[in-house]
Amino acid sequence: MDSFISGNQITLLQNGEAYFPAIEAAFDRAVHEIYLETYIFQNDATGRRIAEALRRAAQRGVSTHLLIDGFGSKDLPQRMLDYLQEGGVKILKYRPHLAPWSWRRKHLRRLHRKVVVVDRQIAFVGGINIVDDVEPVIAPHPRYDYAVAVEGPLAQVIRRSARQLWSRVSWTHLQKGLSREKSKTVPSLPKGTAKLSFLVRDNIRHRRDIETAYLAAIEQAECEIIIANAYFLPGINFRYALVRAAERGVRVVLLLQGRAEYLLLHYATRALYGKLLDAGIEIYEYRKSLLHAKVAVIDGHWATVGSSNIDPFSLLLSREANIIADDEEFAATLRQNLFRAMEEGGQRIIKPHWKRYPINLRFMSWLSYGLLRIFTGVAEDFNEQNRVKPEKGRRRRKGTGK
Repeated sequence: MDSFISGNQITLLQNGEAYFPAIEAAFDRAVHEIYLETYIFQNDATGRRIAEALRRAAQRGVSTHLLIDGFGSKDLPQRMLDYLQEGGVKILKYRPHLAPWSWRRKHLRRLHRKVVVVDRQIAFVGGINIVDDVEPVIAPHPRYDYAVAVEGPLAQVIRRSARQLWSRVSWTHLQKGLSREKSKTVPSLPKGTAKLSFLVRDNIRHRRDIETAYLAAIEQAECEIIIANAYFLPGINFRYALVRAAERGVRVVLLLQGRAEYLLLHYATRALYGKLLDAGIEIYEYRKSLLHAKVAVIDGHWATVGSSNIDPFSLLLSREANIIADDEEFAATLRQNLFRAMEEGGQRIIKPHWKRYPINLRFMSWLSYGLLRIFTGVAEDFNEQNRVKPEKGRRRRKGTGK
């Protein structure tokens, strides 16, 4: 069961249009500290806007921390990093040393979390990177994504996680683990009524936490399951859980990527459509713009928003972070948003039409699925062989970031 904390306020933020002004305003209000973790930090209008907000905070004495992924943010120019650091922003890269075409475990494990914490008071968690909302070459409309703002006791939990990760990455760079200021225990006053939980996926103690939470909620579902996920290639246990739910009369609705952003994953996902449709599961493809959301609503009270896709990269390799909410009001808001997206930008995949899918595209789907299943097997083997085994006193490897 998820460990829920009561007394929180949670606000849904749809797309960068809502998210970027919210975090910029929080940075401008900051007094003590800022932690920002992101997979992609792009040198575009949005990136420069957020960079300036971080720099303003640092220059007025706020302890400002920026943690970016070495692969996702590899194109961020050194001049921007220098500009931020000269302004007082502390910057770390997660696994900065890249080796093209390497399948070594440490190169495949990325920082995919999107987390912001300001002054122990407010935290933001979701799937939105620091990058312009629109990909004009692919789609003219904003990328479809979500984040949440959290105030209340859970913000302290999220802050502790951000601080611990910063410390771990600092030590792999042979820097001091934490800022010099002492970590103070600040009373967490209730801000609302929402019961929330913060779940992470890492490669030590929390390898399956997000997936386990999904599976438990699916298996307990009685009425309705709605999942919107950009990169959807679940393992067999996850697929069977969805099929079993549909077989016992639960309405299961999937909102998936309709635009081919990554061809291999796009076609591999479609290889699953036949069995899912046969089980009575509704599938919609979002085609208005790029779908980047990783959210779900189950039985009108359980909901999740975060960075974790339902694919091998997120479930087996990357560092991820999701908020789980047990709150009818929040779940209703997210549910309404999802159905609006299906109406305005989704196209339902109808079983009879799908049965007439061209044979060459079917072949492409199954070939892509097979290749990714091979990768999944490799990833699972990496995880099993390299997982921490305290009973044997296994030593930490230098440079693993653990």
